[in-house]
Amino acid sequence: MKIRNLSKFLSLVLRHQPDVLGVEMDAEGWVSVEELLEKMQAKGQKIDHVELEDVVANNSKKRFAFSSDGTKIRANQGHSITVDLGFQPEEPPVVLFHGTARKFLHSIMEKGLQKQSRQHVHLSKDKETA
Repeated sequence: MKIRNLSKFLSLVLRHQPDVLGVEMDAEGWVSVEELLEKMQAKGQKIDHVELEDVVANNSKKRFAFSSDGTKIRANQGHSITVDLGFQPEEPPVVLFHGTARKFLHSIMEKGLQKQSRQHVHLSKDKETA
């Protein structure tokens, strides 16, 4: 349960409101791991580096990633704030999947997929990721 709550809090901070913690986010959405941990602990979120690594590694939707040197972290998708994830346009596969709750199905069928307050609509190559 703690991991799930940490994942939700990280989603809030790294996808929508970095100001909740007052962390500095660069144009590509990266935040210093050390700054994030320090500010989370100062706000009463008891988390260490090992737990953060567990959240990143075991998030079923693969929402987060560490930089290649492990000093930064960011959300992979679902941002409502402007970030440049460095995606390049490419020809999509014939079939893509979008994960959503059943209660939104009628609206999607009627209006199509809408990005709402997000920067993009997230699509996946397989059902499991979606």
